[in-house]
Amino acid sequence: YEIRVGISVYFLCWLWNIAGGQVVYSVSEEVNTGTFVGNIAKDLNLNVQELESRGFHIPAVLGRKYFEVNLKTGVLFVSERIDRENFCPAAPQCSVNLEAIVNNPLNLFRIAINVLDINDNAPSFRVRSKQFNISENAFVGDRFQLPRASDPDVGANSVKSYKLSPNEHFSLDVQSGGEQSVSAELVLHKALDREKHPVIQLTLTAVDGGKPPKSGTIQIVINVQDVNDNAPVFGKALYKVRLVENASVGTLVINLSATDLDEGVNSEIMYYLVHQDNDDKTNGVFKIDSSTGVISVQGSVDFEQHNAYEIHAQAKDKGSSPRSAHCKILVEVLDINDNEPEISLTSQVNTVREDAKKETTVALITISDKDSGKNGNTHGKVVGDVPFKLQSSYKNYYSLVVDGPLDRERVDRYNVTIMASDEGTPPLSAARVFTVYVSDVNDNPPRFPNPVINIFVKENGPKGQIIYTISAVDPDLDENSKITYGLLPLHKSGNAYSVVSINPDSGDIHSLQSFNHEEIKMFEFKVQATDSGVPPLSSNVTVNVFILDENDNSPGILAPYSELGSVNTENIPYSADAGYFVAKIRAVDADSGYNALLSYHISEPKGNNLFRIGTSSGEIRTKRRMSDNDLKTHPLVILVCDNGEPSLSATVSIDVVVVESAGDDKTTFRHAPIKEESFSDLNLYLLIAIVCVSVIFLLSLISLMAVKCHRTDRSLGRYSAPMVTTHPDGSWSYSKSAQQYDVCFNSDTLKSDVVVFPAPFPPADAELISINGGDTFTRTQTLPNKEKVSLSRDLYLSS
Repeated sequence: YEIRVGISVYFLCWLWNIAGGQVVYSVSEEVNTGTFVGNIAKDLNLNVQELESRGFHIPAVLGRKYFEVNLKTGVLFVSERIDRENFCPAAPQCSVNLEAIVNNPLNLFRIAINVLDINDNAPSFRVRSKQFNISENAFVGDRFQLPRASDPDVGANSVKSYKLSPNEHFSLDVQSGGEQSVSAELVLHKALDREKHPVIQLTLTAVDGGKPPKSGTIQIVINVQDVNDNAPVFGKALYKVRLVENASVGTLVINLSATDLDEGVNSEIMYYLVHQDNDDKTNGVFKIDSSTGVISVQGSVDFEQHNAYEIHAQAKDKGSSPRSAHCKILVEVLDINDNEPEISLTSQVNTVREDAKKETTVALITISDKDSGKNGNTHGKVVGDVPFKLQSSYKNYYSLVVDGPLDRERVDRYNVTIMASDEGTPPLSAARVFTVYVSDVNDNPPRFPNPVINIFVKENGPKGQIIYTISAVDPDLDENSKITYGLLPLHKSGNAYSVVSINPDSGDIHSLQSFNHEEIKMFEFKVQATDSGVPPLSSNVTVNVFILDENDNSPGILAPYSELGSVNTENIPYSADAGYFVAKIRAVDADSGYNALLSYHISEPKGNNLFRIGTSSGEIRTKRRMSDNDLKTHPLVILVCDNGEPSLSATVSIDVVVVESAGDDKTTFRHAPIKEESFSDLNLYLLIAIVCVSVIFLLSLISLMAVKCHRTDRSLGRYSAPMVTTHPDGSWSYSKSAQQYDVCFNSDTLKSDVVVFPAPFPPADAELISINGGDTFTRTQTLPNKEKVSLSRDLYLSS
């Protein structure tokens, strides 16, 4: 036959509030695949264009997908034919609860689809025929329980009535309404006569309430017998009892009692349980004592499987033509708290970013309990000190959300324990652990171990050598911790790119040139470490490079003995005493430290012990007086060595000539002989000269002060600028107007400073001239107007 499908789509509930909402649709069973159920995108206020990108999907129900959504149109349609009787057997209402899940952000929508029953099943009986043995003495009004028809359909489509084929002896009494299912009894309304009708054939038809109705039949065979004319009678036709679930085997349910007015064997009653079909849920659960009528528990009574039982009992006498009575016992099962809550993970984000904000959803969790009432009311919470919490979204649906700051570098994963408990007495609880991984974000810049790094590099090293390997650490992961290095030259240090380079990956710092300590002692630059995160983070470190000195410079001889390849000559008188000053060798070394520490030595033939040299001062002196056996000319080779490793040296040659007389006008001595043992005549002359110069200075100072007291501003114009004239022989002259001063120095002068101040009231640009050592001018300085004339000379005295 053709199934006419009527799809009625309506909303039973549209409640959106803080706790959530549920959309309810209805669809008839057995509809064709592709049948429209509803526009779920419109009803859930979702953008149709975002359904596919946000991963909108509906998980399978019991391993099968009865419904699917067209992600292009947002239409919910039937994807698999639904048989209500298989999906919800014997249930008055059949509802399919779906969960629609959408990501970005993660959300869960609840959808209930009521599967409407259609009349696709006809009533049927367990057997094809049923025989009754009825005594001819049966009284009018006697009732006989007829087999009950079963119909997998529910509601109006289930069995609603019974019909009996026309006959003159029996009628049909149909019982329905209330909690009782529809049943029928055969009622005798005319006495039987076995001699006329020993067997009566009847047809019982069960009719459901569908449109059009369907029916099923069973053959009723009545065997008319004599004797036993009284049937047992129960006190009630319907008994109601309560039984606690999980009752132990042998627990009393009810004690049935029936009476029979007959006597003897015909009044002895036996009790039986009547099972209507193989699917009777009372099979194996209850038993009855056939003698006493006591019904007790013999199987498992589970409220979660069946919250009520309908027991059919029969009382039959022992007459030759036994008569029986029937009653119905409705057993209500009382629930106890015997089921722990169940925690299930509906959807979970594998990782959560460490910068996730509060209320970010991590997982969707469902907590359920098979018990009912308070025993089935559950509550969930997060146990332990973790930055997560549970938020109730709708009934027993919860969201696990972020409730505190996350730091992957401190904790990279959390084992979140969720505890669920019910309201039973005593309450039962269950726990489940979920692992939440924290993903890394680039929130840590690279770090150097020190803010300043000092590098010590020897000079003259090869170009391109690695002088240092710099390293920074980043506690982040993967690309966020991959560090590259770069140079940041300081302006005051010049361009570091021309001096050093850095490997961006390894941090190796290479020299781009060979360093010279004598040219540069130290330079600095900055290195920047940058990670590969988005956006990248960086930090800087200052690098100071100190060039260490190497002994790479030989000593250099200073004037007057600095001319390469020349032999210098010094004259000494024959009468020179021991310790007579001959010459002073001066040398410098461009190196520093110990490498520039010089020592002086005489490299002389064996046996020549006339001269000695100060190891640190470089002064050449006589060791003894002259003798007639000594040579007139003494060639000396002076060796100047530094203190480096290895030591470098320089030499200078001096010929010391011994002259006979110091009074010869043609013989000029560059050095005055000095006696170490006594106060010489020369020392006396020098002392007298110093005293005279001091007296002259004092007189000049007094005169200058007197003149300045009578000086007028106009007189300044009368003074002309002083003039200093130098001469090839090393002397120089100072003149102003008609006055002129001459100062002469010979090559033997060790140290001399001559300061010449102009006459009183010089012009503003008058200069101070100072001469240090030999013939070389070393500084020029502008003097104020009130300067005085001073002449000084320091003589080198040595023991």
